Amino acid sequence: MIRVKVSRIILDPFTNSPIVILKDLEERRSLPIWIGLFEANAIAMKLENVMTPRPMTHDLIKNILDNLKATVEKIVVNDLVDNTYYACIYIRTENGIMEIDSRPSDAIAIALRMEAPIYVEEKVFEKAKVFDENEKEQLLREWLERLTPEDLEKFKA
Repeated sequence: MIRVKVSRIILDPFTNSPIVILKDLEERRSLPIWIGLFEANAIAMKLENVMTPRPMTHDLIKNILDNLKATVEKIVVNDLVDNTYYACIYIRTENGIMEIDSRPSDAIAIALRMEAPIYVEEKVFEKAKVFDENEKEQLLREWLERLTPEDLEKFKA
């Protein structure tokens, strides 16, 4: 598992859908996850420390967990199947740790409120075809070395 942080939220320029960007702590790999507008708003509000007069859904969940004396140990983005990401929230209670299935966006919004660490399974980076920055440079270098003058001719206007 790789520990990550929420880097930022951006909009997909083609669909205007929000994308949360998770980055490993060394900032070598980024994982974009397309999320819903409401979840993006919940994440952004916490990142910007915006308070609302009444608790929003993820704030309500935090309040419930706090009142039950439960803590969020971590959240893990654990799979990617057919372009859908999966996550689990690990909640510690007096009876032990429970693993709760979740959408990554909800898990992230809760983790931010509970100050819990966020992790991504290595296989998710692999399935998402995410390269680390050094690998990107190496792949570009190899591609450039293989280019022939004929390849470049294809791009003439």
